[in-house]
Order: sequence, then structure tokens, then C-alpha cells
Amino acid sequence: MTDKQRLKREKAELRGAHQSNAGPVPEKKRMMSVRLADIDWSGCAAVYGRPYRDRVIHLLALRDYKEPELLARLQRDGVRQKDKDSLGRILQEVADLNVKDNSFSLKEHLFQSLQTDWPGYSKTDRANLKLILSRKTAPSQNPTSSSQATSPGPSERDAPARPAQ
Repeated sequence: MTDKQRLKREKAELRGAHQSNAGPVPEKKRMMSVRLADIDWSGCAAVYGRPYRDRVIHLLALRDYKEPELLARLQRDGVRQKDKDSLGRILQEVADLNVKDNSFSLKEHLFQSLQTDWPGYSKTDRANLKLILSRKTAPSQNPTSSSQATSPGPSERDAPARPAQ
């Protein structure tokens, strides 16, 4: 075996040993970079400058929150003290309280005013919002067909299926 071949083999063995000897630090670093990649950092500053009420509305559009959870989420993007003190009043205006678990959900009529390109939304949030909005608008687009589908009359149940025209 020539010196050149032996050197190549040693380098390959070192690379293999280095890859298989990955300790907790590289693993932790890799996990952290994945989390950071999911965050749209440019949105944090843009969201901080938006009205507090709009920030609350856009968070509640994605899911229900308990008040402490919502406050913690808002603080992550930055919150002024005066805004922090007005959360209860804003929740009364824009949210319905579920008394079973003390969580707040966005009032139905406010879904129409949402911005799908809200700077605080990640790609996943935007996709989830589109799904939520499509579910909310689908039944209201054709209310007669949904009411017939849920409770067919006796003649509809017994009649043979008709081809679509």
C-alpha cells in the first residue's frame, strides 16, 4: 500500500470516527437550529409595532388560549405595560369565554377581518389559518344543501338517487 492510499484510508477512518462519535453537543445544536428555522424573526419586530388588539385577534384565530397562555405568547413578541393591562378588556371585545376550561376563542364575525399575511404567522400558521377559514366559510356558502344533507325528509330518503344535471 502506498503512502497516498494509506493517508486516504486514515482520513476516511477519522471522518467515520468523527461522525459516529457525535456527542450530545452536536445533537443539541442540530435540534436548536431546527427550532430557530421555524421562527420568522422578521415578523417579531413587525408584530410589535402592530395594535395590541390585532395581535390578540390574530393569535386567537389559530387556536383557543387561556389568558395566561395568551399573555405569555404576546410577551414573547414584546408587549408594552399599558397593553398588558388592557388584555382583559380586549378579550371581552374580541373573544368568547369557554367556561369549561376558561379558554378564549375568537368571535365568529372577526374571522372575516383577518389578514392571512399577518407578519407574526409562520408558514405553518398561514396554512392552518387557510384551513380554518375554509372550514368556517364552507357551510355558509350554501346553507340549504347542508341543512338538507343533515336531515333528509322522508321522500328524499326513499327516492332513488338522481344523476347530477
